[in-house]
Amino acid sequence: MNKPSFSARRPGLARQRGFTLIELGVALLVIGLLLGAVAVGRDLQRTASYQRLSTDFVQGWQLAYEAYVTGVGYPPGDNPTDPTGRVNGNVAPAGTALCGNDLINAFLAAGVRLPEGRTEGQQDRYAYLDSNGNPQEVRVCFQNVEWAEPGATVGTYVTRRRNVMTMQNVTFSLVSLLDQQVDGKGDARFGKLRDISLANATGEANGRVWPLDDRMAFGSTTPTTLDESQVAVTTAYFQMLR
Repeated sequence: MNKPSFSARRPGLARQRGFTLIELGVALLVIGLLLGAVAVGRDLQRTASYQRLSTDFVQGWQLAYEAYVTGVGYPPGDNPTDPTGRVNGNVAPAGTALCGNDLINAFLAAGVRLPEGRTEGQQDRYAYLDSNGNPQEVRVCFQNVEWAEPGATVGTYVTRRRNVMTMQNVTFSLVSLLDQQVDGKGDARFGKLRDISLANATGEANGRVWPLDDRMAFGSTTPTTLDESQVAVTTAYFQMLR
């Protein structure tokens, strides 16, 4: 009688097999599509939140400022008996920013409705997430600053005092969206929305990009690969009409 060979399988023993290359490829493709959908959804959600910040908060404060000047007759913080036309014109030194409780109380005393902001008593602040998903907080003040405007000849610029809304702690993604809405293009040197370092740049005639991007970590000017870091922020000036 012949003995069974070693290649014979035991009765009832299931055959084991691994994934084929095609199956692995399909699985990786599905995972890639899911990750891409998550990233796109996150970007859309962040853009929508920035749009709400622009509409409800920044434009809300712009309208509140115009309502204040229209109702009172002079900018907030100015001298009521001898107006200078400048924000905080009643405070020395010139150019002192009107912020925090002083800002809120000035508008409330004039009967001006304020944007909702972060919470009651902090209507000058608005929390948002940066491109890394970390919390940031933009803060609004009003100030009279030196502002570069065209001079007597083409390509020359002079300094004039202008009232602005100061927006502290804005990221590149946020300020780029705001700049597109305010001026129709991203330029930190010209237009009504400017970077704090370029608002009075009288020595150059060329536009400038915003001096930061979302690759930079908070408090740094060099690129970083750490996704968990807060991204770099700057201060922007938004010129008021009056």
